[in-house]
Amino acid sequence: MQPDQLNDLIHSRRSIFPAIFTEQPIPREVIQQLVENANWAPNHRRTEPWRFQIFRGKARTRLADFLADAYMQTVSEASFSEIKREKTRKNVLRSDTVLVIILQRDPEEKVPEWEEIAAVAAAVQNLWLTVTAYGLGGYWSTPGTLPALTDWLKLPQGQRCIGLFYLGNYDLPPASGQRGPIEEKVLWIEE
Repeated sequence: MQPDQLNDLIHSRRSIFPAIFTEQPIPREVIQQLVENANWAPNHRRTEPWRFQIFRGKARTRLADFLADAYMQTVSEASFSEIKREKTRKNVLRSDTVLVIILQRDPEEKVPEWEEIAAVAAAVQNLWLTVTAYGLGGYWSTPGTLPALTDWLKLPQGQRCIGLFYLGNYDLPPASGQRGPIEEKVLWIEE
């Protein structure tokens, strides 16, 4: 890969929301490659703290139902929105695949937790760049129901859910990205 190709890939990565996903399936081999690339993220002391649970097919309905019910249980009556509850459910069902992003804390705590969270985020970035390279859509969500999802998944001690990654095909051009000038974010110190 040439540097310009990498630059273009990074600059074209976008959040693609489940509302615009199509019903076109994603081959299992592609999903396998996505998580394989995620597995090559940098991590301190080789703790490899990322884990993924992959929901496809009928399993998505169980996940969608759980998240909708968990939303009802975790939000106050005054804040409850039936529209949001249904959107929570539909996001899962519109996705071809939902990856549950899990942090596996190093039992020996060789590194601070924030470093392991950063490593999981790097794994998700690898995943996201691969999604972009395949022309797929992806969206990382961190709903307030993550603690309940950790319990529902019966994750072992030391693991917790830190997000959902919705994945699907789409047929609309992604929006152009915007970033502020890098000059406002960098200070060169050379002497």
